Amino acid sequence: MDFIIAHQLDIMLFMCGVCGILAFMTLITKNLPRNTKIILAAMEASAMFLLLFDRFAYIYRGNVTTLGYYMVRISNGMVYFLSLIIPFLVTKFIEDAIVNEAKVKVPKLLRVTELLFVLGIILVIVSQFTGLYYTFDENNNYSRAPLNVLCYVIPVAIVILQELTIIKNIKKIDFKLAVSMIICISLPTLSSVIQIFAYGISVTNIVTAAIVCVFYTYALRFLSEAAKRATEHEIEFYKEAQKKEAMLFGQTTEALANAIDAKDSYTSGHSSRVANYSKLIALEAGLSEEECEQVYFAGMLHDIGKIGIRNYIINKPGKLTEEEFAVIKSHTVIGNQILLSIKQNPFLALGAHYHHERYDGTGYPEGLSGDNIPRVARIIAVADAYDAMTSERSYRKPLERNEVRRELIDCSGTQFDPIFAKAMLDLIDRGIV
Repeated sequence: MDFIIAHQLDIMLFMCGVCGILAFMTLITKNLPRNTKIILAAMEASAMFLLLFDRFAYIYRGNVTTLGYYMVRISNGMVYFLSLIIPFLVTKFIEDAIVNEAKVKVPKLLRVTELLFVLGIILVIVSQFTGLYYTFDENNNYSRAPLNVLCYVIPVAIVILQELTIIKNIKKIDFKLAVSMIICISLPTLSSVIQIFAYGISVTNIVTAAIVCVFYTYALRFLSEAAKRATEHEIEFYKEAQKKEAMLFGQTTEALANAIDAKDSYTSGHSSRVANYSKLIALEAGLSEEECEQVYFAGMLHDIGKIGIRNYIINKPGKLTEEEFAVIKSHTVIGNQILLSIKQNPFLALGAHYHHERYDGTGYPEGLSGDNIPRVARIIAVADAYDAMTSERSYRKPLERNEVRRELIDCSGTQFDPIFAKAMLDLIDRGIV
């Protein structure tokens, strides 16, 4: 106790600085709601001035100069005034929390605290002229008046009503915030009881200033939760956008594939089947989920270049001439040109361009061989050939399962990549296709 008495002026000065810094930090914080920012900054500034005037009251106590005469009276008056301002601002803080979080009207009990605040201010003003709370002797020494205890009654009453309001609405607001506010506004009340018996030590004012600093942590917590909510909202928005984009991409791809297949009466559904077979092969070969999706969409659009081929060539029932076959082969180049502009999904153009390349290098359009052929195209080549063999054509019926298996085995390492040919064979043997 002696230590506090000896150093309380230094403690007050230190806490003045802390409160002032927090007031400034609150005002420059951008993401706080305007009302919350103003209330917190006002609380911190009020706590700073409370300690500052309380410090002046101690410094100029007993100073018989004219400056001492005015300073002790002004300082003590401001201490009593600010001791009411801070509980009033706490009321506003609670109002803001309840109205914002619980979405209800301002509780009646808080309206009563505002009336008590007005009454308290009136009594402080009356005290300045009547000595209701305190008096000064000829040496400017402060003395408590018999009714000094009244100055604690109104703040205590305000605190009790504040706590009742929080308890009444505790289910409607953040539980942790509610409990922390109850604790924070209770401590100055307890310190007021101590203050009655601890003359010469500003217990209540120091504790009040400390609690006001604690309220700043609410601002930090609010910012943290606001940032968290913003991040979650952004992630959710991004996921939803991705979902819609994927859906739109899928629908657009399907529509294009239908347009391609509509040109050939014998290959209706060919693009969709090749896409499904390609995805199954990719899964069987151990590709990732994302890679399998890429293979699927590339399979859907592998024949998009046929849009640029005349119908009479595509639907010709007999054997094609060399010139007509050269035109048919150009669908790989046309498909590449169409899809090359889709920079975000380059695998689409690769599938369209190279799905007729052969593993031994005798395919078209560039005669690539082995691993030089893009993987997506090597997969589609197997799927495309499987669908061609198992579908009815103008010149033949679908091949038997054994014939298909033999063709895949015979062409493994020549027409087809052995890895993906084997994957297709495994799918056939297990009855998946």
